[in-house]
Amino acid sequence: MRIVYAALDQRVPGTTGGSVHVTAVASGLAALGHEVDVLTTPGPGPFPDGPARWHALAPPLGLRHLRALRAGAVRALADRVRADVIIERYHNFGGEGLRAAKAIGAVAVLEVNAPVVDYPGSPKARLDKALLVEPMRRWRDRQCRMADLLVTPAAEVLPAFVPRGKIVEIEWGADTERFVPGAAGAVPFAKRPGALLAVFAGAFRAWHGAIALVRAIRGLRESGRRDVDAVLIGDGPERARAMAEAGGIDGITFTGAVAHAGMPACLAAADIGVAPFDVAAHPPLQLAFYWSPLKVFEYMAAGLPVAAPAIPRLARILGPGHERLLYDAQAPGALADALAYAADHEDERRRLGAAARQRVCDQFSWAAHCRTLDRAIRQRMRRRSP
Repeated sequence: MRIVYAALDQRVPGTTGGSVHVTAVASGLAALGHEVDVLTTPGPGPFPDGPARWHALAPPLGLRHLRALRAGAVRALADRVRADVIIERYHNFGGEGLRAAKAIGAVAVLEVNAPVVDYPGSPKARLDKALLVEPMRRWRDRQCRMADLLVTPAAEVLPAFVPRGKIVEIEWGADTERFVPGAAGAVPFAKRPGALLAVFAGAFRAWHGAIALVRAIRGLRESGRRDVDAVLIGDGPERARAMAEAGGIDGITFTGAVAHAGMPACLAAADIGVAPFDVAAHPPLQLAFYWSPLKVFEYMAAGLPVAAPAIPRLARILGPGHERLLYDAQAPGALADALAYAADHEDERRRLGAAARQRVCDQFSWAAHCRTLDRAIRQRMRRRSP
């Protein structure tokens, strides 16, 4: 198949989950033998090597809300390569790939990683209603109707009218060839001998909960435990607040952003991954825990057990055995208790890490993600054939 992947508002290469996702899906589909052309904003450094072809195309003025103005450029590339399929990453003001697909008769795939429907109390929904004809909702709904397939980690974020047969529910994944236990490479932190090292990797948004890990280390120090340290990798709006909270606490390191190529070694140098999501800090999560958490899959691929809130979706991803590391996010000291348990049970921690590695290899690799996507697209193309 000839596939055009419109991911204009993602920066490649980059350090965000979206950047990793686009790179992995483009490379994975190309590895299956498809001709893949990707339209995306160029990041620092060259585009990835490999069989996928990369084309620099940013939204006007770098504003994702203006993405749809690039419809002509998407159509031109699709015409030139005679695309069979156009994949577009969803945005409320997008639609450039979907329109191009309809114009040339290609299969239109909408990749949805954020809610299409409004959550209760959404300010955007109130504004939309104030405009009387609800233009934002109507355009979102139209995008869903234009799509032949909607690919999402959680069907709950889609409008109820979308037929189940058009939905491909699929998790994100990890590169299980690069993220391995013992991955070599330089790391921007030191590990203290004899201490458990907990790692957080993320974009430091409020709902990622990095500050919860800082507070857990403080709680452990106040209880007299000095055998658990933490390294927090990444950057974002909550980093300064988390660093301020960490003032005066030994054993906490902030590295700043790390290129994705350096992450396998960073995770391999740790003992446990921490994904301290704060659901209450992100109102759209009232709809469902719709994230497909990249950090969790990469922790697992690196052979790390994972401490995380006891959210049913996370429990299903992690599988049996992680119960003692799944904590009640509303209970004071619960994350600290989970980390203390991990420090006190090294053999169990290692067993859980090995099981997590096997589970992600079996079910949650990017290769598995792309195989599922490939099957769904092929089935859709067969249904469209005369």
